[in-house]
Amino acid sequence: MNTESLFDLTGKVAVVTGGGDGIGRGCCEILAAAGAKVVVSDLSLEKAQLVADGIVADGGTAAATVCNVLNSDELKHLIDFTVATYGTVNILVNNAGMGGGGRENPFKIDRAYVERIYAINVFAPWELCKLAAPHMQESGYGSIVNITSMSSINNSPAMAIYGSTKAALNHMASNLAFDYGSMGIRINNVGPGATRTHALASVLTPEIEAKMLAHTPIHRLGEVSDIAGAVLYFASPISAWVSGQTLMVNGGGVQTLD
Repeated sequence: MNTESLFDLTGKVAVVTGGGDGIGRGCCEILAAAGAKVVVSDLSLEKAQLVADGIVADGGTAAATVCNVLNSDELKHLIDFTVATYGTVNILVNNAGMGGGGRENPFKIDRAYVERIYAINVFAPWELCKLAAPHMQESGYGSIVNITSMSSINNSPAMAIYGSTKAALNHMASNLAFDYGSMGIRINNVGPGATRTHALASVLTPEIEAKMLAHTPIHRLGEVSDIAGAVLYFASPISAWVSGQTLMVNGGGVQTLD
C-alpha cells in the first residue's frame, strides 16, 4: 500500500475561509504541503497574502483574496475567484468563525449579536457549501470540512450562542452528508479543543490552563498543527468512505471555561 498517495492532494484545489491566521493558516499550509492549490481567504487581504506568499516561498501554490463571510456577494466572489484562478473547487474548509470565549452573558447580549454569530458560524458555511458543491460534483472530487468546536458538546457559562452555532454545524454536516453523497461529495467536521491561538490567548490564564489540563489525558493544550492534521485527513483520499462525522481533537479530554 502506498500510504503517501492516500494523503496526496496534487491537482486538487482547496478554499479556506479565515485563512490568514491561527487554525485557518495551519489548514492552508498543510493542504498546500500535500499538493493542493490553495485559495487563502480572509477578512484581511494583507494577512491572506502573507500566508499565500509563505506557501509559494515553500514551493507550494496559493492565491489570496479578501472575503467577508457575512456578505453573500463576497461568498460568491470567493468561489468564482477560485474557479477563475485554478479551474474548480475540490476542498472547502469553513474555518471563519466568531463568538465564545465565555463572553456571552445572556442578559448582556442582544438579538443583533445572536443573529451575527449565527450568520458567521452557520449561514456562511451553509451558503459556501451550496456554492462550491456543483464544482465539486463536476470535478469528480469533493470534500467539505467545517471547523466546529468542543463547545458544541460542552456545557459552559456564557457560551450558549457560540456553542449552539457549533452544534448546528455538527448536525448540519450529518444531514448534508445525505444530500451531497450522491454528488460524490463528503462533508465532515473537526472540533478543536482548547488550541493555542490568538483567540485562546485572549482569555487564557495560568489558572484556567491548569483547570483545563486537569481533565486532559494528553497533558497539554492543542497546537494548530493538531487541528490541521485532522483537516488533512478529511480532505484526503484516505477518508474516502467517511462523511457526516464530527471528530473532536481534544487530547482525549474536556477543556471548558469556568
